[in-house]
Order: sequence, then C-alpha cells, then structure tokens
Amino acid sequence: MPPTLPLQTCLRASRPAATLPNIMSRRALSTTAPAMYKQPRVPDSSIPIPSATGPCPEIPAYPYGPRPFYHQSNTGLYGAARIRFGNNVSERNEIKTRRKWRPNVQHKRVWSASLGVFVRTRLTTRVLRTIDKAGGLDEYLLGHKPQRVKDLGPWGWRLRWRIMQTPALRERFAREREALGLPPKVDEVEVLEAAALLPGGSVAGDALMAETDRMLQDDMVFELHNEETGPTQEGEKSRT
Repeated sequence: MPPTLPLQTCLRASRPAATLPNIMSRRALSTTAPAMYKQPRVPDSSIPIPSATGPCPEIPAYPYGPRPFYHQSNTGLYGAARIRFGNNVSERNEIKTRRKWRPNVQHKRVWSASLGVFVRTRLTTRVLRTIDKAGGLDEYLLGHKPQRVKDLGPWGWRLRWRIMQTPALRERFAREREALGLPPKVDEVEVLEAAALLPGGSVAGDALMAETDRMLQDDMVFELHNEETGPTQEGEKSRT
C-alpha cells in the first residue's frame, strides 16, 4: 500500500471572504472613444468634425451605403482595398497553404486646408499617395467622379460634408457658379426667414389656410387651374 501524502489546504479557500480581491473592479469597462477619433476643434467654428462611428442625422446618407465586406473600411479612407485570400505553394512538393493579404493601413494626421487642422484617420498607403497626387485632403474628398465617391466610403463621405460647410469652400462654389453663369444658390434657411417676414402672419401659409377655411365654411366651389392653361375642365363644369 503506497504511503499517503499529507493533504495541503488551499490557501485561497482558507482566506476570509472579506480579503479576497475584487476581480471585477480591476476589469472595469471603458466607454471612452478610441484615441484616433479624438478630433481637434476647428477654429472659429461651432461645427465639430463628425465621428466615424456615431450617429450624425444632419449629414445626408451615403449613397452607396455601408460596405458589407471588410467592415473596418467603413471607419477610414481605404479606397477599394479589401482583404485578399490565396495560397502559399511550396517549391518542392507544391503543397498549398491558405493565407491572406491585408492592406497596408496606417494611422495618420492629414492636413485639411479648409478646416485649418490635422484630421486623424485610418488610411491605406495607396490612398495617401492619391491624396498627394490630388493636391491635399480637400481635393481628394471633393472628387466628383462616381469611382471617387465609391472609394470615399461612409467616413470619407462625412468628412466631405464637413469641409463643404466651411466658408472658404462656400465662397469657392459661389465663384464657380458665377463663372458658369448660374444664379447664386439660395439657402433654405434664408428662404424660411424671408417667408416669415411676409405680411399676414408669421408663416407665409397662414393667409392661404384662412382663406381655405372660409371657403369650406361657405360651401364655395374650388377652381383648380394653373398659370399656363388657366381653369381646368372640372372647374368649368363646376361653374356651369
């Protein structure tokens, strides 16, 4: 019969419950955003640089939608880069081993002339070379060709919207419209403010609504017509 070994008591079990370390307190979850998305403040502007992942209801939706493959490219300037798959083939026995090629993604601060600050973003080296050829980040984002808009992705689309709100680019677009012989673009906010100053009420449609209610109470006949053709056939029949 083999000799029995002395039993060793578990040190952790022998400790009182009050002295056990609180493991959950050491692994507290953090809710702060990644450091790369802590964008600098734009001087002399109250509009911040939009987040790459947060909701931005004021920005129009990206026409091509989020990318279904390689979701990481939705939060950076990746162009058309994706993860490629292939095989490693040995020279001796021609044994194939599956492998993947990831794009060369870097964390960079790219200068924006219209914003006057460095924009933090992820981007591939191919996109960085394209930015240098285009003449800067602003010129790259303002590319009007369909392929360029596809290469921007959701994050590039948000940056494009942000730089278009700067006074420098607004003046540039106004000069381009004037050179093409187009009338100046009227802001929707200015139209609403002008409509509020019309006589007859704070809203331009108050007088029309009041006239419509009066005609409904008097059981009057509405005549449907337009400026070019005059009264319609239905309006003529109603008068007869």
